[in-house]
Amino acid sequence: MSHDPATSDALSAAARVAVVVGNPRPDSRTLAAAQHVARELTGLAPSLVVDLATLGPALLDWHDPQVAALVQELGEADLVVVASPTYKATYTGLLKLFLDRFAGGTGLRGVAVPVMLGAGLQHALAVEHSLRPLLTELGGTVPVPGLYVLDGEYDEPSAYAAWLDAARGPVRALLEARSLAEVAS
Repeated sequence: MSHDPATSDALSAAARVAVVVGNPRPDSRTLAAAQHVARELTGLAPSLVVDLATLGPALLDWHDPQVAALVQELGEADLVVVASPTYKATYTGLLKLFLDRFAGGTGLRGVAVPVMLGAGLQHALAVEHSLRPLLTELGGTVPVPGLYVLDGEYDEPSAYAAWLDAARGPVRALLEARSLAEVAS
């Protein structure tokens, strides 16, 4: 199922959609999956895509202005899809290194959607047990269970369909409420 154009029109006026990916390989399957989820949830292409593998040593420099700016932009996004491959039954150290820069409780102020890819179903709970709690700790509103996709199915729409059908309503409702709140203020 694809996104609903009528809903994307309602969101397009103000929604800031972002994707951050903690795969150590640039332009990864994880990146493709995260962008797909963002588009399908909102009908919008992400306005900010952070592929952490491309930042290199800047991630280790706590004074790097580019990384600081990315943290600020992601923190202000209305929707952030945070994606990682499953490494040792959790998200990558690369993603952890980046997310450690966000303030606890207030670092993410929008809706956050955790997505993980993995080789087998034995790690399917990793997204709920490790990534989702972290996004909540950072202040993100995580209205739906995280999405776990098998690596071999990342490019198959059917791997996302049931989850997207369940997630679209709650995510869009929160995004529309945020949009209305911004207009009213």
